[in-house]
Amino acid sequence: MKPIHVLNGPNLNRLGMREPEIYGRTTLAEIEAMCREAAGDSPLRFMQTHAEHQLVDWVHEAIDAGAGIVINPAGLSFRSIPLLDALKMCSLPIMEVHISNIHRREEIYQHSLVSRVATAVIAGLGARGYVVAVSELKRLLA
Repeated sequence: MKPIHVLNGPNLNRLGMREPEIYGRTTLAEIEAMCREAAGDSPLRFMQTHAEHQLVDWVHEAIDAGAGIVINPAGLSFRSIPLLDALKMCSLPIMEVHISNIHRREEIYQHSLVSRVATAVIAGLGARGYVVAVSELKRLLA
């Protein structure tokens, strides 16, 4: 069985401490546990990086050997053409997740490039958005 890839961009390792009024108090480790529970018996790769090139490499890995992608590119959502280009090559389902509702935020956060290629976008559900994304991805793959 091919794994679901849950990919996380810059600064998400600071969840729980970083602007809790926006991102809540749930840590990335807690989100990983929630995703693994939602995945059930489906294999899951859960990764976080600050490096754009690493995120692009992981998208390539998912394209070659994954079942689907759940991605929270964080700040790279709004500026990364290389990430967009990598995701455009993907024929797998792509679930874009944002902890906050990016459409209620400052203008700079309102236009995700990734949304152009995502199968679905989940924004504003807090850490629970990841669970929704993994669950819906499993449903799409069934």
